[in-house]
Amino acid sequence: MRRLIIRLTAILAVCGFAAWQLSSPKSLPEAALADLIGDADAGAQVFHAAGCASCHAAPEARGDDKLVLVGGMRFASPFGTFIAPNISPDPTHGIGGWSKTDLANAMLYGTSPTGQHYYPAFPYGSYVRMKLRGDGLQDLANLHAFMQTLPASETPSQPHEVGFPFNIRRGLGLWKRVFLDDYWVASMPLESLPLQRGRYLVEALGHCGECHTPRNPVGAPINAQWLTGAANPSGEGRIPAINALDWSEKDIAYYLETGFTPDFDSAGGHMAAVVENLAKLPASDRAAIAAYLAALP
Repeated sequence: MRRLIIRLTAILAVCGFAAWQLSSPKSLPEAALADLIGDADAGAQVFHAAGCASCHAAPEARGDDKLVLVGGMRFASPFGTFIAPNISPDPTHGIGGWSKTDLANAMLYGTSPTGQHYYPAFPYGSYVRMKLRGDGLQDLANLHAFMQTLPASETPSQPHEVGFPFNIRRGLGLWKRVFLDDYWVASMPLESLPLQRGRYLVEALGHCGECHTPRNPVGAPINAQWLTGAANPSGEGRIPAINALDWSEKDIAYYLETGFTPDFDSAGGHMAAVVENLAKLPASDRAAIAAYLAALP
């Protein structure tokens, strides 16, 4: 019996060590973005495409107040309620002390500057695809430069309302090992530059699949059902499919600019905020998104 206990203890120790190693956070070398000089003007376009203000501005913010990224918006899910943090350039309560690499690690790998895992309510599962495009790291440097120009807020971030066992963040490392996909979802050939730009905006920066793709029981997008619509995480209603729109590319681009559909309806809920962001992008970007969506099988 004593030998059995010793063997079981050894096996458990080895398994525990392996699990600890496999669940360790991933990050870029500190020098990965060292030679990239951020352009704040270009970073503004990345900011709007990525929808940063839609989640991190105060829930009641309007107009220029949306540039105060104080956090506080609540996102209900089957695992608990996630609350968007302060990501203003305040050095204490925001991310004013972050380097370009810190921001890149958060967006690409869901890793904090202290090595903590972020919950995938933060859509790094999509942002990770930024590194698949040659200028993706430059976009991150540009975004960092722009975010440093925004107003700072001293409002502390609120803790997530997540119970056991989901409050054990180390387990997210194993989740990432299985579900953090750093490849393009669309398998079709995209030879034209507009289609490639559209894929980048939809699959990476715009993170459209985070809402419009169904999820499995542990909260990971089911990419085999890419953009086919999904249940609303709040439990109210359903998010529509956008992989087979019966709209022309012109109709899609117009909707992304104005929020008006071809059948005289209008965007509501979180999609209204998405349209507000996309309307700030160049018309060529909305046309690229439309071309990508229209090309999906």
